[in-house]
Parts: sequence; C-alpha cells; structure tokens
Amino acid sequence: MANVEQSPSPTAVQARQREMAVEHILFHVVQAVEAQRPGLIDTIERSLDHLGDPAKDGTADDDAVREIARKLLAGARDG
Repeated sequence: MANVEQSPSPTAVQARQREMAVEHILFHVVQAVEAQRPGLIDTIERSLDHLGDPAKDGTADDDAVREIARKLLAGARDG
C-alpha cells in the first residue's frame, strides 16, 4: 500500500499561519513590555494554572497548553 500524504485543508493551513503570526507578535509585545516593566513574565507565569484547553472533543490537554505557554515565556525571557 502506498504512503500517500494528504494536503492539509485550507482551514488548517490558515489556522497554522494565524497561530504563527499571533505567536510572533505576542512574543515581541511581551519582550517589549518586560523591558519597560520588569516582572511581567513572572506575573504571567504565575497565572498559568488558570490556563486550559477548551476542546470538547476528547483532545483537551491542559498540561500541554500550559507547557507551550511556559516555552513561549521562556523564549521571551531569554529573547
């Protein structure tokens, strides 16, 4: 049986592109605000316990969402 890769749907492609754009902009906003107001990243890190995955289809993974947020904040901190 041949291994045929399916192209992602246009909706999936658009969601990925939107995610990358938002992540890039947010990363730089956090860096800029942290430079002017040290402590912002610490404040956001303390709020991550309230972050969750709202999926209702059985794929929800709050810990995975929090880990992604932690990595984003670590990148902004190390910037």
